[in-house]
Amino acid sequence: MRIENSFIPVRGVGETTERRLWENGVTHWDEFDGSVVGSTLADRIETFIDEGRTHLERGDVSVFAEALPASSRWRCYENVSAETCFLDIETTGLSADTNDVTTVSLHRGGETKTFVKDRDLSSDRLERELTDAALLVTFNGQRFDVPFLETCFDVDIDVPHVDLMYPCKKLGLDGGLKAIERELGIDRDLPDISGRDAVRLWHEYERGDDGALETLVEYNRADTRNMEPLMEIVADRLHETVFEAAIVDE
Repeated sequence: MRIENSFIPVRGVGETTERRLWENGVTHWDEFDGSVVGSTLADRIETFIDEGRTHLERGDVSVFAEALPASSRWRCYENVSAETCFLDIETTGLSADTNDVTTVSLHRGGETKTFVKDRDLSSDRLERELTDAALLVTFNGQRFDVPFLETCFDVDIDVPHVDLMYPCKKLGLDGGLKAIERELGIDRDLPDISGRDAVRLWHEYERGDDGALETLVEYNRADTRNMEPLMEIVADRLHETVFEAAIVDE
């Protein structure tokens, strides 16, 4: 599903109105027919489409991400999948005011990079890495990863953001990232490691155990890499349940 299939970013268009448009054959901006809705709303939708095309030509999905509910921002993904950055962090605790970020992994274009505290993890590096990202994907990053990074590194992360936790809930997929991976059959090479283990591994590294850091980094990288197949599965399933179901019912 692409942004061009969507109408709910328009003020006054909810899921019911959008579904009515789809059921009447208006499944893409190119097919918009104002007679399906009132004249005032039709004018608003036409303005949205005209402005939306300009944003998409620039590869900018921020206006759509801001207008969509958190559980529907997955609709932005297909338009900018090649420029999407998957991000996950590890920390020494749950409070950004008293704890530190130990590792940050970023996965984009088939490549995963990891930055480590007191080595190459800095605000400048984070800003450089995120500059070219059209979309940021995390799991629980809206409440945790992003505000933690913004507090600890005094950065403003304004990349359009899909927090996978919300579309997963829309599909009835509850629990943490690894529990959802198991349910969907997404494999990982490492044994199951918890957030508490991640804290322990960092402290073991600080006491001189380089192997502990290697394990922590690989754990962090696995979390980040596995978000890409999860994003693909979630987008496909929601496309089927939200979009294709409406067309079938037409």
